[in-house]
Amino acid sequence: MPFPQLSVVVPTYNRLGRLRSVISALECQQYPAQNFEIIVVSDGSTDGTDDFLKAYRSEITLRFFPQANRGPAAARNLGIDKAQGELIVFIDDDVVPQPMLLAEHVRAHREAAREVAVIGPLLSPDGFVMSPWVRWEQQMLMKQYNALQSGIWQASARQFYTGNASLPRARILAAGGFDEKFRRAEDVELAYRLSDQGLGFVFAMDAVGMHFAERSFTSWLNAAYTYGGNDVIFARDRNQQWLLAAIENEFHQRHVLIRSLVGMCKGRPQLTSLTTAALRFAANAANMMRSEKLEEIVYSGLFNLQYYRGLRDEMAKTRSLSFLG
Repeated sequence: MPFPQLSVVVPTYNRLGRLRSVISALECQQYPAQNFEIIVVSDGSTDGTDDFLKAYRSEITLRFFPQANRGPAAARNLGIDKAQGELIVFIDDDVVPQPMLLAEHVRAHREAAREVAVIGPLLSPDGFVMSPWVRWEQQMLMKQYNALQSGIWQASARQFYTGNASLPRARILAAGGFDEKFRRAEDVELAYRLSDQGLGFVFAMDAVGMHFAERSFTSWLNAAYTYGGNDVIFARDRNQQWLLAAIENEFHQRHVLIRSLVGMCKGRPQLTSLTTAALRFAANAANMMRSEKLEEIVYSGLFNLQYYRGLRDEMAKTRSLSFLG
């Protein structure tokens, strides 16, 4: 069978050092260079990214498009619009693709019984020092991947992260692209619409991207809060009513300490702030003691506290999700 034409879309913002590694890794793919292009969209970068891309020369095809800072959804939409490939492969600017990533994405599409979105893993690079909260996040991702690999979970829209994913360009266009109002979870929001239109999802463990993840503690907490609010928006405004029952079921399966923590801080912003500070202190202590288990428990508490706070704040607008009060 002929090799399909791919467009690798990479949105970037002020990560020139890491972006160089991403592009270098794409130059080394075990996939015919004439059968893929790289489209880099600079989302208002100010660190020299644009000058680097303007001067870039290589045997592989790279096209560069700058835009004012409008967020990753807008950057990906521009990349999709400019793409010429039949399959779009999304890679983030902090995800370094391993040599077989493109070939494994194509293999997964060929082996699927119908049109699908393919989700590749975001693995932790050996020797890369992550902040403890990011390390916790990577550990949670690995639990998801293990569940997908073992068949405990089936791949779905909820695991569609555009750090490493691919799907037919025509499908994205038919769905209307990314909703640019969302600055987080815009990939999952698109995936729900794609799922409603009959697109399947598969997980390809061998389509490996190494994730050099970096984010501040505050950014990490804010992301958890936003994810909670967005889940309510998806259920309420995006025709995903099933999500409410899933969220409630997951809440009741959380550890009793998590449920107690969420209940204790409900509607008490000052107590939430004090509890967050106390948990942060406990997490630092666990890190100093090299107690990975305690550290995991504490960061789970921090993340869930913010997630359910965001969920509760959004649900208060329509007085839904009574299980949280």
